[in-house]
Amino acid sequence: YQPFDVLPEITTAIKDKVLIFSDNSPISVPVSVRAGKDNVAGTLTLALPAGWAANPPSTEFRLDNQGETKTFMIQVTPPKHQSEGYIEPRVIVEGKSYEKELIAIDYDHIPYQNVLVTSKAKVVKLNIAKKGTRIAYVDGAGDAIPESLRQIGYEVVVLTTDQINAEYLNDFDALVFGIRAYNVLSDLQFKQEQINTYVANGGTVLLQYNTSRRLVTQTFSPYPITLSRERVTDEFAAVRVLKPKHQVLNSPNKITQADFDGWVQERGLYFPSEWDDKYAAILSMNDTGADPSDGSLLVASHGKGHYIYTGISFFRELPAGVPGAYRLFANLLSIGK
Repeated sequence: YQPFDVLPEITTAIKDKVLIFSDNSPISVPVSVRAGKDNVAGTLTLALPAGWAANPPSTEFRLDNQGETKTFMIQVTPPKHQSEGYIEPRVIVEGKSYEKELIAIDYDHIPYQNVLVTSKAKVVKLNIAKKGTRIAYVDGAGDAIPESLRQIGYEVVVLTTDQINAEYLNDFDALVFGIRAYNVLSDLQFKQEQINTYVANGGTVLLQYNTSRRLVTQTFSPYPITLSRERVTDEFAAVRVLKPKHQVLNSPNKITQADFDGWVQERGLYFPSEWDDKYAAILSMNDTGADPSDGSLLVASHGKGHYIYTGISFFRELPAGVPGAYRLFANLLSIGK
């Protein structure tokens, strides 16, 4: 970033930093332009990856007062094929190009300062299939998975623990728990029978990672799972397939090694170290020099439904717009459909 004491004539910003396109329909993207001085006029355009289109291709504007901001809606249309890249607002004023976003850093423990960063948003066109439409989500310690699922066309209803009962859950294609839900929601210790009944009746439960310390109950799944501190911190670590014919790797999206490219920060964390034989361990991975960890993704049938436990860091990958993570998550939600 670039610290700045004197504001530039123009700065731009895109509110949403990751935009997911699950079909060929355009999305209206709000792009704001801010004046750093009085009486600024210019032309706004979007720099796009190859194959993407913007409508209108350019917009004329005028800002009369310093600090004035205007927001323009630009329709962005993806290509038909899977693609990812960045869109960047560019403003031309009197022949000079402006491509920066102004961010104010204001905390008690450091001096106030303005910084300039490149104004951009990641765009991802996904070739993705999914089965089911209605997802129940129980927030844990906090993540952006619901917003990410909505971007690919799911209806996501966020539930409280009071709403967890087998009869109500039957209206949903899957029940997903946010990260560390069994660490922070004490009422879940009283809900496991209802959750297991929902699965036995044909539902799908997907539980994201929890830590072994301060679990509100040890019986958070139909069959025993022992959590550990095993993790894979290298986002480039090799991912080995243990069950290549398993449904979650083949339907409705065929998962390949390419789907594990472009991951951010890590592969996953707090993998189980032991589990009941009724679980299928799908993937194996490890950091350099560490023993293989096979507990990143466990899937079990229970009655007519399925129970899934995963320490894979979907809570990082989906908000970052990682295509393969979306495709794998959609497969998990689609199991049994």
